[in-house]
Amino acid sequence: MTAPARTAAYHALRAVTLDRSDLPAALQASRQHLVDERDRALTAEIVTGALRWQRSLDFLIEHFAKRHLEKLDIEVVTVLRLSLYQILHLDRVPVSAIVDDAVNLARAARKPSASGFVNAVLRSTLRARRALPLPARPVAGDDDHDGAVAYLGITHSHPDWLVRRWLARYGFDATERWVQFNNLAAPLTLRVNGLRATRETARQILSADGVDTEPARCAPDGLVVSSGNPLRRQPDGIVFVQDEASQLVSAVAATAPGEHVLDLCASPGGKTTAMAADMDDTGTIVASDVREKRVTLLQNTVRASGASRIQIVRIAGDASLPFLPVFDCVLVDAPCSGLGTLRRDPDLKWRRRESDLAPLARSQRALLQRAADVVRPGGRLVYATCSSEPDENDDVVEAFLHERTDFAQRDLGEHARPAVTPFVDARGRFRTLPHVHGLEAFFATVLVRS
Repeated sequence: MTAPARTAAYHALRAVTLDRSDLPAALQASRQHLVDERDRALTAEIVTGALRWQRSLDFLIEHFAKRHLEKLDIEVVTVLRLSLYQILHLDRVPVSAIVDDAVNLARAARKPSASGFVNAVLRSTLRARRALPLPARPVAGDDDHDGAVAYLGITHSHPDWLVRRWLARYGFDATERWVQFNNLAAPLTLRVNGLRATRETARQILSADGVDTEPARCAPDGLVVSSGNPLRRQPDGIVFVQDEASQLVSAVAATAPGEHVLDLCASPGGKTTAMAADMDDTGTIVASDVREKRVTLLQNTVRASGASRIQIVRIAGDASLPFLPVFDCVLVDAPCSGLGTLRRDPDLKWRRRESDLAPLARSQRALLQRAADVVRPGGRLVYATCSSEPDENDDVVEAFLHERTDFAQRDLGEHARPAVTPFVDARGRFRTLPHVHGLEAFFATVLVRS
């Protein structure tokens, strides 16, 4: 009988591969019938790991199968990916069990004729596992650009187009550190809700529930889970799951008590509720999103936070905003490629294309223009993304400033909270970089209306 975790992993990975679902939704659907928490955790680890290392795994499949990937059925490729990941990256699972389950999965997927093929590929890889035929790291001083791209792209499992961009901007050593960062398992990071608890009080409450944490390195309200599962606790609004770099964006906004704030694209509500805590639940926050499901998620977060000064509205994606220019602060956490979060969202490596960036940037510029019209004179417009690429960050800001002479950028090096200061670049903008800061790549800047 095939292990339940591997069966669930197969269905989740296949759904993502066929572009029927993103990673979180696929995991949720595939794990809903798993009762054992260990099976649920193993399913997530297998699927996330197989997506993280997909390009390296595909290279090995083609090498040992002696045929191109497109010649193989997607069911067979899925079985091989999840099985090879376990063999090469997990050391606590018996190899014999992995191979036996792979053969059974091929049969269960109505590919019985492929079961011998799957067995042969896995065993061939096993025999060569101490010296896998992956591109080697270029020799120091060797000016082999194509070799560097092959090593960073294939051996470290990233798309060539993205590797070339990072190489051009940051060089080989920094890019190598970046791809290595993306291939690490991301820690579970929480943000303490300042409306309900201090960070130390939250740690004590979590500890009493069997969840041990450490203070985050950079985010003042952040906690990193070292053991236990906070998601199994009864929801009480004391903490929310939120990436550490994402937490710092609300610090860039620097909202103050009594202000009037608009948070566009607010769902799931992490930054909204963080700003409400910074404002001591005074003033007004209008939080909006476009899709009904996103608004529902936002409502749930706000309700759990206990914030009373947040008004939630649904706004059409292409309409002008139904507000006068009265807001002290407007946060545009723009929909973007998400390329700064590949450690947490490895499926994006294979879903995104370089050609996606231009249309995304056009939408971001249009959204920024709409948001600018409701900022009061002297108010600030905060533009943020979780993208690593200048097309969606600096280029969007420069185009906006060229078109809107009534706005000027604020230098965050001179006007920022202490938590933000270490991440301000030479242009006065907030930027976290994996190879420098050990955080996901986030960007933000503050634009003040004259």
